[in-house]
Amino acid sequence: MPDKLGDMRRTHHCRQLDANDIGKEVVLMGWVQRRRDHGGVIFVDLRDREGITQVVFNPEVDRAMHEKAHAIRNEYVIGIRGEVEARPEGMINPSLKTGEIEVLCRELRIFNAAETPPFLVEDRVEVSENIRLTHRHLDLRRPGLQRNIITRHRTGAAVRNFLNDQGFLDIETPVLTKATPEGARDYLVPSRVNPGMFYALPQSPQLFKQLFMIAGLDRYYQIVRCFRDEDLRADRQPEFTQIDMEMAFVGEEDLMAISEGMMRAIFKEVRDIDLKTPFQRLTYDEAVGRYGLDKPDIRFGLELQDLSDIVAESDFKVFSSVVKKGGVVKAINAKGCIGFSRKDLDDFTDFVSVYRAKGMAWIKVKEDAWQSPIAKFFSDAEKEAMIERLDIEPGDLILFGADMPKIVNESLGHLRNHLARKLNLIQDDTFGFTWVTHFPMLEYDETEKRYQALHHPFTAPFEEDYDKLESEPLRVKSRAYDLVLNGFELGGGSIRVHRTDVQRKIFSALGMAPEEYEDKFGFLLSALDSGAPPHGGIAFGFDRLVMLLCGETSIRDVIPFPKTQRAACLMTNAPSEAGKAQLDELGIKLRKTKIDN
Repeated sequence: MPDKLGDMRRTHHCRQLDANDIGKEVVLMGWVQRRRDHGGVIFVDLRDREGITQVVFNPEVDRAMHEKAHAIRNEYVIGIRGEVEARPEGMINPSLKTGEIEVLCRELRIFNAAETPPFLVEDRVEVSENIRLTHRHLDLRRPGLQRNIITRHRTGAAVRNFLNDQGFLDIETPVLTKATPEGARDYLVPSRVNPGMFYALPQSPQLFKQLFMIAGLDRYYQIVRCFRDEDLRADRQPEFTQIDMEMAFVGEEDLMAISEGMMRAIFKEVRDIDLKTPFQRLTYDEAVGRYGLDKPDIRFGLELQDLSDIVAESDFKVFSSVVKKGGVVKAINAKGCIGFSRKDLDDFTDFVSVYRAKGMAWIKVKEDAWQSPIAKFFSDAEKEAMIERLDIEPGDLILFGADMPKIVNESLGHLRNHLARKLNLIQDDTFGFTWVTHFPMLEYDETEKRYQALHHPFTAPFEEDYDKLESEPLRVKSRAYDLVLNGFELGGGSIRVHRTDVQRKIFSALGMAPEEYEDKFGFLLSALDSGAPPHGGIAFGFDRLVMLLCGETSIRDVIPFPKTQRAACLMTNAPSEAGKAQLDELGIKLRKTKIDN
């Protein structure tokens, strides 16, 4: 079969050539970004993944090639052979690496024509995300998206190089596994050879990597695909990738040191940024107390201040009654923001209501008075105490939250982030890392009427809290740690339970009867009984990490073929119906159900 390329073989990518190559004969291949006809001379911007080179078809040099170039349209796939020349004076493009040169075409081959694309294959094109995802193969040709995918590759390579050098083994774990009772919903896969039985796609390799440590493999990692059937947001996908790690004979400090070293290696390789380590550390209580959230953005101030002790006996009954009921009163000082309008304040009130706040009080601090419907209720002593704690000055705007601690912290924590964006307090291209530690082991689920693990049930509590698992479960602190970057949870991990008696206690605290946890986790308990070393690990959201490295706001822009918020692939129309014969073979019968949108 004849080779379509013939004797034409690419010598350079479209971003490689510069003034040092003038006079060389080169072969370039790629896609036509655009064709321009300037007074008889045709210019073509030829694009591949590396960049763009201008190709010239001059009728005075080769009329046949010039005539052939008239057929070229955007997105045609072509190859050209020609000579590198300096661009004429006044025609240099300093924004392109190849802007000093052009290639005078001596031979043109059109490998494939292309229909007119539904949108221009350029970065600054306004087009809906649904259209982009429907034609993702075209979207992926855009230079910005290609840079993101290349950054994804480079990030993965940096991870592997670093962990390989640290003695980790890259080991695969099963994709078809057993359903888990905790966390998000599983994706289930029916088994044809075991009628009525189902596999689950893994939400995490958690138990397998612990088994690696029990098996004596010492250090494991994997850049692994995981699956969760949950409601989606900009930073969530039904299938996602994580950097998964586990180490034997370690404590928290060891895991943090390895993780920080890996982040240093990634940011140096991918962004040429020298990160300063060790990263800041906050306990869970400190993070929530100061920033309202357990994933704080530490790149700006606007920290929350607890005023509960100051207003506990205040004449403003909304505040004092909340404190008497066990709630808290907190405030943010938006310094210099006295100019916010009443509409702005109403918008802030609407904003915090999303997080179940029933309202928001405010005070504008003028030179001679406090302007607010609530100012008259505070004594001079209470005002002086607030001034000192909040560092109040004329021109400041004080925003208050009063309710149960969880509601106040979440609502003001999100408002803090909202204010920072509105006030442009966050410097672009800055990275604020912090560890959050000492998480509560358990939380009470009002819907399920039982305790749930805040991370997962294989997280070890601090030894001094073992006895509280039965008597005071909500006071148990876990040996969990999250790495937070710019307000995103980048990774989470923990020191694991390595004793069977402790693991059984945790299962019991979660309301699981012995027969239930033996059925679901009997293999793990048996493994722990066989001699389990102290061990711990962490998993980092790979997609989220790449998103932050690329400066994007959605992980869909760093995943080659992402799903929509309806967990659908618009390009392939997945998910789709299965045929009756296939369902019959699996022993599955469908019934119509109504799904709420």
